[in-house]
Amino acid sequence: MSVEDCLPADLKGPATTVTRIAAGMSGAGVYRVEAAGQAFVLKVAGEAENDADWRHALHVQRLAADAGLAPRIVHVDEARRAVVTAFVADRSFVAFLRNPSTHEAALTQLGRTVRRIHALPLPADARRRDPREMLAQVWSGALAGFALPGFVGDAVQRVLAEEPPPSDRALVLGHNDLNPTNLIYDGESILILDWATAAPMDAYYDLAVLSVFLRLDEGTSLRLLSAYEGTPCTGLPRGFLYHRRLAAALAGAFQLYLARQMKHAGATGAETLDATPSLGEFYQRMMTGALKLGTADGQWAFGLAMLKESLAL
Repeated sequence: MSVEDCLPADLKGPATTVTRIAAGMSGAGVYRVEAAGQAFVLKVAGEAENDADWRHALHVQRLAADAGLAPRIVHVDEARRAVVTAFVADRSFVAFLRNPSTHEAALTQLGRTVRRIHALPLPADARRRDPREMLAQVWSGALAGFALPGFVGDAVQRVLAEEPPPSDRALVLGHNDLNPTNLIYDGESILILDWATAAPMDAYYDLAVLSVFLRLDEGTSLRLLSAYEGTPCTGLPRGFLYHRRLAAALAGAFQLYLARQMKHAGATGAETLDATPSLGEFYQRMMTGALKLGTADGQWAFGLAMLKESLAL
């Protein structure tokens, strides 16, 4: 099967170009398609992704696209497990947020967008994803035997030993991976990519992930929550604070797992909490090109910075 076989008939032809642009964690192939004077994105599921999970993700993606929360779906080839969506030019949500003249508008729009995600109906067969259980599995399985600095274990064990605060809210359909690479800002709307891990979740988890990855301070996090709730919040809830520590620890542990998969040698013994760059310093090094995600050293540094962040929260 060629990649072109996954396209609908009206997008096939001698003038069509298909360029690989990414590979998903599950082995999915992502391609930019130029056809009929327009641009599209083709995503073909990897062999490791089972049919039930793929169909669940497609169902949620359709819900999101119909609600204007994800790029428009143009074509689905269920036999080949391929989805074609409209290409949306990204004007950078992070730039929108960091611009002082648009910062508050961006924050308000982000909170309201997450609220709209959580208003999507829960699929009847949706299985809950518990990030705390996922952290425990990564720690005891994927990272077992890997040489790690002592503070990594401190961060993970601190979260796993903490009793989650009780919640009186019903679970929502959470995206579960709202890191900035999954946000597209087209100049008017925020659209969300990659719905593969969407599942019933505590609402605070998506908000906590955003707070961690975007490095929102206490006041900015409070305004994000206020935009989400549609009413001013006077303090950060215990549930949000807990999920923020959990989100940072899980993201960090997963990045270290990726580093291990990329054959990183692990800790040398020189890594300490004080010597480890903060998350902000890591981002600065990424911007200068000193570190790059997708490499063993980049994933390792990102993971350590995230776990240091978890300890600081």
